[in-house]
Amino acid sequence: MSLSRKTGLRRFGALAGASLAAVSALALTACAPAGPVGGCTGVPTDLGGDTLEIAYISFAVANTYDEPMLACAQEVAAANNANVTVFDGNLDPATQATLIEDAIASGQYDGIITQPIYGPAILDVVGEAIDAGITVVNIDQILGEDFTTGATQVDGLSANVVFVPYDLGVKFGQQIVAACKSQNLDPCNIAYLHDVKASAIGVALWDGFTEATKGSPVKVVAEGETFYNPAAAQTAVADILTANPDIDLIATSDQGLQGAALAIEAAGGAMTDYLLVGYGGSQWGQAHVASGEVFADVLQAPATEGKLGMIALLQALRGKGDQGDIDPFKAFPNNGVITKDTASQFTGEWVG
Repeated sequence: MSLSRKTGLRRFGALAGASLAAVSALALTACAPAGPVGGCTGVPTDLGGDTLEIAYISFAVANTYDEPMLACAQEVAAANNANVTVFDGNLDPATQATLIEDAIASGQYDGIITQPIYGPAILDVVGEAIDAGITVVNIDQILGEDFTTGATQVDGLSANVVFVPYDLGVKFGQQIVAACKSQNLDPCNIAYLHDVKASAIGVALWDGFTEATKGSPVKVVAEGETFYNPAAAQTAVADILTANPDIDLIATSDQGLQGAALAIEAAGGAMTDYLLVGYGGSQWGQAHVASGEVFADVLQAPATEGKLGMIALLQALRGKGDQGDIDPFKAFPNNGVITKDTASQFTGEWVG
């Protein structure tokens, strides 16, 4: 292991705070069954040829967000004579790096899809794969140090299909401002629930939110953490609402909003007693925006990312050249923001 990769892994540990045991609450969301997804339509069948072997380096197989991403990637591969072997990073960047090393050493794979847990921790080993002549495509999470751009940060990467945490935070913040304005609230007291506060993604999202709400009536009066776990979010929100009866708005991920709804209902209230703004674009989020219980939700599109990533990898492997940076949100309406007026135009790509 190189010095730079050791540094990256140490940095992840520092950023993630309490340890990966806390972050592993992500996996608890996998209890819900996978519903239909919206991103697997239009699967191409014209990328066939000799059989290809693909290694898919998942951040966590047992996760409802990852599930449709992997399923769509597998569907594209199956339709175009490519076999997919799934490697489960299980929310551990060190494990992910080792899995990529194993894939390289095996000599069995024509291509690799990476879905980073923490991009800087696998930069070196992805470079080793490219140097070994393996075609690599990155999806979903940023593969690099800069979480404010979707531009490729690795020389030789064949395609990059990601969401940008900072941009997600800006859209999130804009909808929070709009929600406060809808009720003429000044100040607008909000509870902001981070998912993993000290993670690089969490920091970038917060920075985008802060920029979008600067100079507005938005006032963060309480913070908590969800670890992408509705049960953890329920506890955090219950404590926040007890200590802060003047909360107007709760802002967090879809999993966090599910926990917030449970906390509100347990206290004898209704979701509509508060303004709620989320991100994730899950089936749960889309349905509750459509019903008016959630003001707005910012889209994430795991199925679309899985589909586009595998298409790009097969195109590169079938001689069509590197595909560069691909915006997975380009085809979505309203800049990927789900409001009551636009909710019918979206299909949630994951359960939530």
